[in-house]
Amino acid sequence: MSLPPLVEAAAGLTPQEVRRYSRHLIIPDVAMTGQKRLKNARVLAVGAGGLGSPVLMYLAAAGVGTLGVIDFDVVDESNLQRQIIHGQSDVGRPKAESARDAINEINPYVQVRLHTERLDSSNAFDIFAGYDLIVDGTDNFATRYLVNDACVLLGKPYVWGSIYRFDGQASVFWAEYGPCYRCLYPEPPPPGMVPSCAEGGVLGVLCASIGSIQATEAVKVLIGTGEPLVGRLLVYDALEMSYRDIKVRKDPECPICGKNPTITELQDYEAFCGVISDEAMHAAQGSTLTASELAEMRSRGEKFVLVDVREPAEFEIVRIPDSVLIPKGELPSRMSELPLDQPVILYCKSGVRSAESLAMLKAAGFSTAKHVQGGVTAWSLQVDRSLPVY
Repeated sequence: MSLPPLVEAAAGLTPQEVRRYSRHLIIPDVAMTGQKRLKNARVLAVGAGGLGSPVLMYLAAAGVGTLGVIDFDVVDESNLQRQIIHGQSDVGRPKAESARDAINEINPYVQVRLHTERLDSSNAFDIFAGYDLIVDGTDNFATRYLVNDACVLLGKPYVWGSIYRFDGQASVFWAEYGPCYRCLYPEPPPPGMVPSCAEGGVLGVLCASIGSIQATEAVKVLIGTGEPLVGRLLVYDALEMSYRDIKVRKDPECPICGKNPTITELQDYEAFCGVISDEAMHAAQGSTLTASELAEMRSRGEKFVLVDVREPAEFEIVRIPDSVLIPKGELPSRMSELPLDQPVILYCKSGVRSAESLAMLKAAGFSTAKHVQGGVTAWSLQVDRSLPVY
């Protein structure tokens, strides 16, 4: 559907801006009025990572007058494979500051606002209120539901994107004209069911594909041209190089944008989405080891079986010595390989998958099983610093 422009046009463009944006100005569907709308627009990017990088860079180049960046993280070397707004010299710097400097280099006529705090229910309304459009490039479900609910309650549109390995999705959620994120995904997946990019990986250039779609949709919504992805989900498969356009209808029973909404304020989204299941949390109580405690058990010569529940590709990168690989998905069918007369100790990358696996073992009668808090990452940082961290 065609939608009205989101913002009013600015008073005018300077001669320098006319030169800079001349290729936009000669497009009939953008022209002078559209470019002046971009100049007057205020867009917030939630996250300056894989998706936020191309979004911020292209919206800056396009001439969006005010760009906000909210990100509390710092640049890590593992980010540089896909987060192209940052460079080697930015490692260790706050991502928001690094993004600001890159934006200023791309377009000095853009005003950049930084928000270096963690986005949560206590500050979302105040931060979002200063922007016309939100672009969500986050990779966790708690923040996605928070962004959705805040935008619906404030009456603001937002552009959403998601990436994982070779797959990407994008849509525009605007409750006034179509469905919201909860209409598409009423409930978050069970804890531990969907790995993050840090656990499952992502093809670096996939960020450019989905991020550029998000930036394109943002421009269309701001200036009121074309048919934005409102009520449509774009699904991209990089391996097949295919796009699918799926219609998404507004759910009349949606708890926040439906006929009789029951959500009227922001919630505790960490609790709503859950980091680990209640079963895993219960199983881990009293059955959790630190990496240092595991090392001490080894030094004392204690007998146990150490099981890595990550994926084979992760096992090849780094592992705790003398561990055996049984991926979490294979664990139910391979429990017969585990001894009942020795303790079984599980680990993964950070402790989430191992806690979920521990709950499986406990339910199957492995009462002495334990898992390693912080996983192989904690081992690399606390016990053997010669091992890589990914």
